[in-house]
Amino acid sequence: MNRLSILLAAAAFLMAAQSEAQLVRTTVAQGEVEGVVEEGMAHYKGIPFAEPPVGNLRWKAPVPAKAWEGTFKADHFAKQGVQRVQTMPGQEAPAMSEDCLYLNVLTPAKTKDEQLPVLVWIHGGAFSSGNSFTDGSNFAKAGIVFVSITYRLNCMGFLSLPELTQESIKETGHATSGNYGIMDQILALQWVHDNIAAFGGDSAKVTIMGESAGAISVAILCQSPLAKGLFRGAISESGGNMVPMDNVRIDNNSLRNVKGSEAYGLAYIQRVTGKKNPKLKDLRKLPAEVFLNDSAAFSMGGALWPCYDDYILDTDAYVQYLKGNFNDVNILMGTNSDEGSMFTGYLGEFTPALYEEELRNSFAPEWRDEFRKMYPGSNNQEAFDAHSDIFREAAFAWPTYAWANMQSQHGQGKVYMYFFDQLKFNPFRRNQQTTRKQISTHAFEMSFTFGPQRGGGWWGPQNPSDAAMTKIIHQYWVNFIKTGDPNGELLPYWPAYSHGTESTMYFRDGAHVTELPNLPQLELWTRYFDWRREHLTE
Repeated sequence: MNRLSILLAAAAFLMAAQSEAQLVRTTVAQGEVEGVVEEGMAHYKGIPFAEPPVGNLRWKAPVPAKAWEGTFKADHFAKQGVQRVQTMPGQEAPAMSEDCLYLNVLTPAKTKDEQLPVLVWIHGGAFSSGNSFTDGSNFAKAGIVFVSITYRLNCMGFLSLPELTQESIKETGHATSGNYGIMDQILALQWVHDNIAAFGGDSAKVTIMGESAGAISVAILCQSPLAKGLFRGAISESGGNMVPMDNVRIDNNSLRNVKGSEAYGLAYIQRVTGKKNPKLKDLRKLPAEVFLNDSAAFSMGGALWPCYDDYILDTDAYVQYLKGNFNDVNILMGTNSDEGSMFTGYLGEFTPALYEEELRNSFAPEWRDEFRKMYPGSNNQEAFDAHSDIFREAAFAWPTYAWANMQSQHGQGKVYMYFFDQLKFNPFRRNQQTTRKQISTHAFEMSFTFGPQRGGGWWGPQNPSDAAMTKIIHQYWVNFIKTGDPNGELLPYWPAYSHGTESTMYFRDGAHVTELPNLPQLELWTRYFDWRREHLTE
């Protein structure tokens, strides 16, 4: 045997030995499953946790996956859920399918009995887009089993219709329709609870984590009685769900009830089919792509959305917290300093005239002057900043703030609040001549919370300050997942949040505790939402 052959044989032996050292084959409720070894860890991709939600299962609660014969090869990601995608010229569109209920498990465990903490990641995308391909390898390298899940999106996950509600009443006794994507998340968590020990994880040490719509999902799961006991901790990056229930969803100022969600669904179906009241059996036969042809329902702010149904989600989460009806766990939550700029466009596109129209559409006459004073918009720059900050507060900051107050006052679980302001580059503020300092927009924190990425980060190579902050922030997250407390050796102390002190960890070139920077704005929104609960849309 020549030297090259010997080297190749040795390499093959080492690779085989590495594979044998990892927990690359295991057994779950459905049968035996085999993953692949990547970066020295076992990665199981595309494990079905539900039957394909197609045909007669379209717009129904997910059905647990059936047993399979032989060994399931979990060596590639499943197709992402049906959604509208934008591709660059020459770029191939991602593979999509209505058959999308799969999850991925990345485990550092070498045996099944290691009882490692577990992190379940729920992706964002306005409940309209996204996938489960997020790289959680840094959490796994820290001794955490990382799970990423999928759920039905947009019309497939959140369409309500009177006929769907009546079908649910007949089959289940519950007057609900439109929360199928949340049902998917709950079933995925149940699968994790029942099977994660097979991957070296501990079902009693599960933390759920999400960003944007994923963080709103985390909030909903903390509120849903059907998710009780499926996790012990929650991380919400730019989320929350505390707005009042209403018949309509005005921007981010309310969440529809079933009746309002049905009305929106009927109008949406008429737009995409051209028919006023098509039969449900006929709608279930249409190609999924038909339902994507509607710009109004796929706006950036999201229109096909979860609803209050007194089953998956009890009426008005804020009121439920006052009553003590919620899943009481430790929570790490926060928002970014300039969340709304991503949803505002560019300077000059959002003018003072458009801002005034926004005020008229969003707020009753008796509230407009207060919001105009808090968020002035007399020129293009002010109008941009006003819309950006109103969107930040309504969509992310106030629901998070209200959630922190409700949990800290009415629960035993502790709250750890953050305010992310590290990144000083914002592509949505190009060409702006502004003295504004806080410009970290939506989703920019993810490059820091997930830890160092190959190539330096999701937003490009990091400078030394950002790299140092990534280590600090990621370690806080790791500590919380492992213990329910972000604090640890050599990290600045992070006190638990409590209403009245509003202590928040401020991330900008270091970590220090301060009061919420946008507290006056949040207090205005608290008064406004208290009024909204007494003055719902007719």
